[in-house]
Amino acid sequence: MTPAPRPATRPTPAHSRTGTGSAPCHHGELLQGVFLDASGRRCAGLVTLPLDGPGSAAVFVPRPGTPPEAVAVVPAGRTKAAGAAALAVAECARRTGRPACGGEVRLTGDIPVGLGMGSSTSDVLATLRAVADAYGLRLDPGTTARLAVRAETASDPLMLDGRPVLFAQREGRVLETLGPALPPLTVVGCALGGGAPVDTLSLPVRDPEDADEADVRAGERLRALLRRAVATGDARLLGAVATASARRGQRALGHPEFDVLTGIARRAGAVGVQIAHSGAVAGVLFDPAAPGPHRRVDACLRALDAHGIPVTRTFTTSKELPHGPARRGVDRPAGPHTARRPARLSAL
Repeated sequence: MTPAPRPATRPTPAHSRTGTGSAPCHHGELLQGVFLDASGRRCAGLVTLPLDGPGSAAVFVPRPGTPPEAVAVVPAGRTKAAGAAALAVAECARRTGRPACGGEVRLTGDIPVGLGMGSSTSDVLATLRAVADAYGLRLDPGTTARLAVRAETASDPLMLDGRPVLFAQREGRVLETLGPALPPLTVVGCALGGGAPVDTLSLPVRDPEDADEADVRAGERLRALLRRAVATGDARLLGAVATASARRGQRALGHPEFDVLTGIARRAGAVGVQIAHSGAVAGVLFDPAAPGPHRRVDACLRALDAHGIPVTRTFTTSKELPHGPARRGVDRPAGPHTARRPARLSAL
């Protein structure tokens, strides 16, 4: 007896396949202020300190036949990621000619919110990349930056893979590429204010065109010094720029421990400090080529502990070092249904 023919199976449509994406975070800013673009127009800009390790991962599961704006996000409440998914669906459908549809975004990650480490940008970028992957695309950094700014008003330059750039965060464009890489740094990371999250929406947002002329001159001066520090590999000059920028940032978001932190840095032989201009994460910066690097870092760790400033992680601009509690195996990503911890680095 001839067996009955098996029913033909339809191939899964390309536009309904699951896509994945990921994105890193950063460790706050080295420089932030108002700068001039190539045409002389004033722009808000920043230079972030890259951080390997924590990040966000996204899975996008399309739901063919649903409206493209019908995007559910797990965990709930990540509205910026939901908006990014809808924007990415529209962009990818336009590029491929495939139907636009909604779906579900599942986010995992270990970046705490409110410390100024780019948690929302990391969520948004991971989501954009996951949607693009579902459509068989890989969006270029310029398009990714443009969509990220539309999704969250201002975006960190995490889509540029850690290159030192002066980035116009409200416009999604590079004002200047400062060089191929930052000078080598050893960073003792810590959390000010006990690691309490900062409500970034409550911070004042000034139009760059309203900035004082002195602020613009100061920003351009620090920009030139940072450019020189990157070109010459001068960690000490970079530290001076970061400290000056952090000091200016105290006018918008002041930290009571700022003077204590700079005093610790000075006594430990650090080259400076950096602080997230919209959060509580900070770092004491060391030149790893200076004599006695481990002795200096250990002195800094003891001083921070003595002043009740929690240390989060010790790392270099290339890899993490075995100092502090960050090496105790607690950096595992949360599960897909785990809410992100609101006020603590995973290392705390």
